[in-house]
Amino acid sequence: MVERLLVREYLSFEEAVLEFEKGLVVFTGPSGAGKSILINALLALFGLRPQEAKLSEMVVQLPLELERYGIEGQEEQIVRAVKKEKVRYFLNDQTISKKALSELFAPYVSYLNQKDLSFFESSHILSMLDDFVRDPEYAKLLQELHDVYEEWKSKQEELEALEQKERTSQELKEFLEFEIQKIASVDPKKGEYEELLQIKRELSKKERISESITEAEMIFEYEGAVVRALETIGADGEFFESAMNELREIFGSERSRLEELEEMNVEEVLDRLEQLSSLKRRYGSVEEALEQLHKKKEELRRLEDISFEKEALQKDLQKLEKRLKNLAEEVSQKRRAAARVFEEKINDYLGQLRLPVVSIELHSTRVGPRGQDEAVVHLGGVEFKKISSGEYNRLRLAFLAAWSDVRSGSGILILDEIDANISGEESMAVAKILQKLAKSYQIFAISHQAQLASRADQHFLVTKKDGRSHVRELTHEKREEEIARIISGETITQEAKSFAKKLLKERS
Repeated sequence: MVERLLVREYLSFEEAVLEFEKGLVVFTGPSGAGKSILINALLALFGLRPQEAKLSEMVVQLPLELERYGIEGQEEQIVRAVKKEKVRYFLNDQTISKKALSELFAPYVSYLNQKDLSFFESSHILSMLDDFVRDPEYAKLLQELHDVYEEWKSKQEELEALEQKERTSQELKEFLEFEIQKIASVDPKKGEYEELLQIKRELSKKERISESITEAEMIFEYEGAVVRALETIGADGEFFESAMNELREIFGSERSRLEELEEMNVEEVLDRLEQLSSLKRRYGSVEEALEQLHKKKEELRRLEDISFEKEALQKDLQKLEKRLKNLAEEVSQKRRAAARVFEEKINDYLGQLRLPVVSIELHSTRVGPRGQDEAVVHLGGVEFKKISSGEYNRLRLAFLAAWSDVRSGSGILILDEIDANISGEESMAVAKILQKLAKSYQIFAISHQAQLASRADQHFLVTKKDGRSHVRELTHEKREEEIARIISGETITQEAKSFAKKLLKERS
């Protein structure tokens, strides 16, 4: 539930601070006073309207799935919206997008206005209808249906891709064979490029190395003299002999390497480097070229096995389609039984609301993740586009009231003049049903009817003076006065006062 709302610098409101209770919260007041401004401020904090106030903030208690958005939870969630050069939203002092806000609150907040035509879309009717299925295993059945459909869909997409590949396989096979041949003809080895590059460097300075070693080997001509000098002075000459032996080994090893290089064909080395460089330019490295060779061979093998793979997929799809059809039919049977119960409950409320009976028909359509049903609602045989806005509002209300009889949990329901364009008797029926719904929802409603105002658990009056809007919660005595004003206008009659008192007494 929403516990508190703060609005600052929003059109005609300089500042408004409201503390809310559970149940039915009604806003009344003269036309143009600013009731819709407060509702829009609330909707903006739920991500359902543009943020127009310089600052708005609400405190709400709902089990939001904050982990999905990296937001830390707390006992009371605080949503704040600030508008300067641009609009910024915060949840528990952490930045959040408007889209994320609307996603977070979507399972808990419903907004019904006269322009909303999505309420009777098949998907929404099916959602309500599913709650009327009394089978304890029904949720598992729906999940199994969804999982099988997703598996079927994945296999179907795989088959379509395979068939597309089959149509272009000849051209693709030729391309793969060309690519494979191009790499295989070079026959690269791991580390070969680096090894040849080192050989190239050595070949380029082979003469210099040979000359340097020849010049340095002159040191051995003086080896005997050094040994005798060390003996003469009584110094240990072992270190010198060891160093000279190591030097001979180094020079000998390098001479052997130079002989190997002498036997190498420089042109062959350079040609091989160019071949490997070509692969490097195309694939990034010799190792990547070898990886691509493996992948392309695998892809070519798969292309050659397409017929077998396609046949296996088609068999899998046939099994899944049969299972999917059986699950969808089982779901449909349970929904058809539930639809009769749902209809009966709705029609009980429609009788109170002075509306003709409603029927819910389930038509079979292509199987989807929720089954094969399309829900179609008829009101006394009349198409929705031909009914009045007042009838449309009352019809939605009957559906919500019937749904609340079986729906677990609670939520927030925001109504925009739900009792507009209806008679006093109809308005009282609407008020009583909203009073019942208020046991499951915290309801925010704008009303110009005395009946709904009298049934409120909390009543706020919005007024306007000198271009500024003000809102205040009404005491019992002030409620009588406001309801009397709604009944008779600015000049409040004694009859209006008596009727207002009677309405409030009937509520209690």
